[in-house]
Amino acid sequence: MSRRQDRIEGRGASRVVDGNRVCGVHTLAADGSGVNGVRALPIVGVLVVGVLVVGIPPGMATGQDWPQWRGPERDGRATEFDAPSAWPETLEEHWSVEVGTGYATPLVVGDTLFAFARQGEEEVLLALDPGTGEVRRRSAYPAPFDMSPATARHGPGPKATPAFAEGRIFVHGMTGSVSAFDADSGERLWHVPGTDVEPLYHTSMSPLVVDDAVIVHVGGHDDGALTAFDVASGEVVWSWDGDGPAYGSAMRFRLDGADQVVAFTQEHFVGVEADSGALLWIRPFETPSTTSSQTPLLHGDLVIQNGRDNGVTAFRALRRDDAWATDDVWHTREASFHMANPVVWNGVLFGLSHLRRGQYVGIDLETGEVLWSSDPRQAENAAMAVAGDFILSLQEDAELVVFEASRDGLRELRRYEVADSATWAQPAWSGQRIFVKDVSRITLWTVGP
Repeated sequence: MSRRQDRIEGRGASRVVDGNRVCGVHTLAADGSGVNGVRALPIVGVLVVGVLVVGIPPGMATGQDWPQWRGPERDGRATEFDAPSAWPETLEEHWSVEVGTGYATPLVVGDTLFAFARQGEEEVLLALDPGTGEVRRRSAYPAPFDMSPATARHGPGPKATPAFAEGRIFVHGMTGSVSAFDADSGERLWHVPGTDVEPLYHTSMSPLVVDDAVIVHVGGHDDGALTAFDVASGEVVWSWDGDGPAYGSAMRFRLDGADQVVAFTQEHFVGVEADSGALLWIRPFETPSTTSSQTPLLHGDLVIQNGRDNGVTAFRALRRDDAWATDDVWHTREASFHMANPVVWNGVLFGLSHLRRGQYVGIDLETGEVLWSSDPRQAENAAMAVAGDFILSLQEDAELVVFEASRDGLRELRRYEVADSATWAQPAWSGQRIFVKDVSRITLWTVGP
């Protein structure tokens, strides 16, 4: 029995009522049947192009765009998610549609939802109606590849979330390719194929757009380059080839007056000049089995460095005469983050440490003091966001956990079942809408006022 089956069946979270299975917060037909690949809901709806739709109530907030990895600022802050003052017992499921495999977060851009996924031997970019799940447009390109046995558990990808900017969508494919699409028409504008060398566990860095360049660490193990491509043409603007890629995503920080692209690489943590790619500073940084998977964080002028079995370190990057230096401010080994990226709330770093088989922790970002830690064995992974005074944690077992944040700990308010398969992808938060990507489906949930 799988962990998910054990959790749903063994702990009594599932029961059959009048022929329907009630699982936490949603009701499904007991036989799991659906229509045209879209799971049918046992409530009254309107059938639109094969999608059974539960209409979104008039006046429900649709909210901000969610245009890239971890949201508008790439930091997990859902600033315009309309969180209720009291969380309801259930979320409302509006539609669920098959889109293909992968861990890419759906993008919310105006009145369009974009999904980047794999269907057979192709990688596809789908444009959907966010209110109904109807697929408006499909763009695709061939993307055959041989999956490493070490990654078989996580499927054939893609694992990188696209980025939207100025009418274009940029995607980083599983074989290392980089492509740009016109967001309105779906036309592929340019395509840079991957190299013969891939990362050990395939690609997962989500593109970063900086002015007129889109930045991706291309190449593979021991042979890669952090590269800026012209957004209009795909031509290389600059590249830094000092290390192979890691699995986290780059950030744009302004440090000591300099605009920088900051990223974990195969064996280092680096800051390069955003305009030229010139190396400004570099720190050795290695993780067991070469698995660095974190996205850098900035708190004030403190850069937060973390990764598997490395603890957490805060440092400052500073100019000294004609050179750059990094000075450590604090370090703790009481917590360590692997694939789960933490979030910041009121000067506290909240995250799921991989130590003790998954433990929520809170760290004071000024001092490095671990303020509290939860019981162990909470989850293997958590896609975390912060909305007001709530910490939202989508665990890999399809449970969305809502916590009330404080310096003293996390008070659990609600748990919701939001999928029927594993949920490793970050969800998209917009208004009162939550777009959840599981192994192969996207589901729209809403939360009332």
